Amino acid sequence: MPHTWTDTSDNTAELRAWPHNSLPPAGFAALILGFFLFASLPLYAMLGTVLLWGLLPFMLAATAALYYALRRNARDREILEVLTISHENTHLSRTNPKGDVQEWACNTYWVEANLHPKGGPVPFYVTLKGGGREVEVGAFLSEDERKALYSELDGTLRRISRP
Repeated sequence: MPHTWTDTSDNTAELRAWPHNSLPPAGFAALILGFFLFASLPLYAMLGTVLLWGLLPFMLAATAALYYALRRNARDREILEVLTISHENTHLSRTNPKGDVQEWACNTYWVEANLHPKGGPVPFYVTLKGGGREVEVGAFLSEDERKALYSELDGTLRRISRP
C-alpha cells in the first residue's frame, strides 16, 4: 500500500501517504523506446521515397506526445501527505505537485476520523474533523486502501488521544 505508519513512541505516530507509482524510470525509458521502434516499423518500407518525409513528422509527434503525457502524469503524482499524531496535537501536511504545502493542525482530543461511503469526490472518502475544519486524507488511494486507512487512522487516534 502506498502509505506507511511510523510509531516514534507510545504517544506519537506518523503516517506518510503518496499515490501509486507503477512506472519506474527504467519502465518509462523502455516504453518510450518500444513505442518509437514499433511506430517506426512502417517507415522502413518507405525508405527512399517521398512518403517517408510525410509520415516521419507524425511518428515523431506521437512519440513526443506520449513522452509529454507520461512526464505530466508523473509530475501530477508527486503528492506527499504527512500526518503526525501526538497526545497533544495532530498535524497534517500535504505537499502538492507544484510544491505548495497545505497544512492543518488541531488538538488531538477533538480530532475525529470520518469515512463517507457516498457523497464525497470519491467513494469511501476519509476526512479528519477538528478545529472547525474538515480535511481530506488519502483521496488518491484506491477504495480498499481508503477503507484500510480509515480503520488504521481511527484506531491510532483512539489509542493516542485517550491514553
